[in-house]
Amino acid sequence: MTLRAVIFDFSGTLFRLEENASWYADLTDADGGRFDLAAQAEVMRRMTAPSGQVVELGAEFVEAWEKRDLDPELHRKVYVEVLRSSGVPDPQADGLYARLIDPDQWTPYPDTAEVLRRLSEQGVKVGVISNIAFDIRPAFDRLDITEHVDEFLLSYLEEVIKPDPKIFLRACERLGVAPEEALMVGDSVEADGGAAAVGCQVAIVDPVPTSERPTGLIDAVGDLLR
Repeated sequence: MTLRAVIFDFSGTLFRLEENASWYADLTDADGGRFDLAAQAEVMRRMTAPSGQVVELGAEFVEAWEKRDLDPELHRKVYVEVLRSSGVPDPQADGLYARLIDPDQWTPYPDTAEVLRRLSEQGVKVGVISNIAFDIRPAFDRLDITEHVDEFLLSYLEEVIKPDPKIFLRACERLGVAPEEALMVGDSVEADGGAAAVGCQVAIVDPVPTSERPTGLIDAVGDLLR
């Protein structure tokens, strides 16, 4: 069946939260030591992992972790705790968390704007599904590409998270296509790969630093870019 829509994940697919040394310039651990590059990278990994519990959490945080992408308050609660568990003390954890959820801090992959623009110009419907608890649309506004996205489905607004089939079916319905006419592009086999269960095609990209993946999205959508 001819593909008429492409649905993209956000984090690790269209944009990536890159390490920023300025965030750590005044950051010290509980012993007063500076965060070295390895420690910074580990903090970023824990804050952007698409699935799986990244640190050992106390019982009072388990529900918040499971529902973090459905409620901004739970998201903040559990990820500030992740930062604390990673050696970031209060109140620095709150300040760093605020930076990590700022859409202006997210870096687009080199081909993000081109792929969205070309798909839209060719009449291919474009959707974005993200397990997220903050508004990512300003990141698209900053690149002047929001007009090329027909539908945004953000888990905290939709009250459903990937890989629940409902969110993929809902995206297809809003885009006006059958699941078999849609391609889901994401970086997580577990979360984004769930689209296959409803009949969508799936392409998985590697969530490497943006400088290391110049054409990952172009390669994923393949012949749809004429």
